[in-house]
Amino acid sequence: MPTVLITGTNRGIGLEFARQYSAEGWEVIATARQSSKELDALGVRVEALDLSDADAVAGFTVDGALDLFISNAGASGPKDPRTADDAREWQAMMMANSIAPYTLARALLPRMADGGKMIAISSGMGSIGDNGGGWVPYRTSKAALNMAWSSLALEVRGRGVACVLLSPGWVKTRMGGAGAEITPEESVSAMRKLIDRLTMDDSGRFLRRDGSELPW
Repeated sequence: MPTVLITGTNRGIGLEFARQYSAEGWEVIATARQSSKELDALGVRVEALDLSDADAVAGFTVDGALDLFISNAGASGPKDPRTADDAREWQAMMMANSIAPYTLARALLPRMADGGKMIAISSGMGSIGDNGGGWVPYRTSKAALNMAWSSLALEVRGRGVACVLLSPGWVKTRMGGAGAEITPEESVSAMRKLIDRLTMDDSGRFLRRDGSELPW
């Protein structure tokens, strides 16, 4: 039975990843700051993990081998930062969206099976080449994640672990809003099909859920 660890699983895309992989017979290790009744109903293993806690992130580990790690948890932060409080929220978002995912990936690396995959859920808004302006804090956090994961791909290539960045699209979640284009079910289903066919040749790439390349 393959094992996947997913962060940010109490709702939205992370919850849907946990639901679909569990339904397919995977052993699912789901992390969240706090669980939810929807997550508890899945009957998967739930581990508390707060990505704002650097010590907890760096020291996090699991027993046994991991076939797949999906770094999904993240925050949207202030849209238009003007104040010192906005700046502090931006700083916290950088930890959650970029620093913690990389630190956690490094902590989990000894548990990754040969041929395993490490996936970071990024965003088209992290693309500098396709920058539409606005949402500067969120854009910078995802651009930083992209650089960290690209570097991770180079660092672990000798282990045969593929590290890939995926953009889920504009999804109907609390962050994406009700006016978004697709449901979590549609987005996750497409990303899972893509994850299944990823190889080491894809390591270090930044892809849309349909497998097409996004500009850096």
